[in-house]
Amino acid sequence: MKQFLDFIPLIVFFAVYQYSGDMISATIALIIVTMAQVAFMWLRFRKVEKVHLITLAAVVVFGGLTVLLNDNTFIMWKPTIVNWVLAAVLLGSHLLLGKNLIRKMLAANMKLPETVWARLNTAWVLFFVLTGALNLYIAFNFSQETWVNFKVFGLLLLTLGFAVAQILLLSRHLKEEEPL
Repeated sequence: MKQFLDFIPLIVFFAVYQYSGDMISATIALIIVTMAQVAFMWLRFRKVEKVHLITLAAVVVFGGLTVLLNDNTFIMWKPTIVNWVLAAVLLGSHLLLGKNLIRKMLAANMKLPETVWARLNTAWVLFFVLTGALNLYIAFNFSQETWVNFKVFGLLLLTLGFAVAQILLLSRHLKEEEPL
């Protein structure tokens, strides 16, 4: 259920944009639905993950500026800011605190050598930096409609593809458990 909830704001943003052709209306819908999503998660699970709070903050700030100033540029920066914040958190926690957040999230499900955890963390940092830069390139070199499609489908497919590639690369390090 949580995974489905993650996509609701994106689906609503896309649907409103496709129906109205208006980025401001789509952004207003995105702000409202993202706030509702976080509120629902808190009420239902009594926990909101940090990535959802980062996304909510970026949606409210950049979406709010988009609506208040009637300038689509701000909402187009939002995916880049979220990706770069995630990259900074992963890199900063590793370099400054000596903690690998990727390992912390996945260690309960798999045992990997420390060097593999470090490479996985670095790979996600680079992925977030590059997709943030790619978002800006698409946003400012292509039509608004192309950017919306990239934001909704392109970033999603890139992320899923990258995650699958990581799983395939990690699979060689996983040992099958011996039967009892």
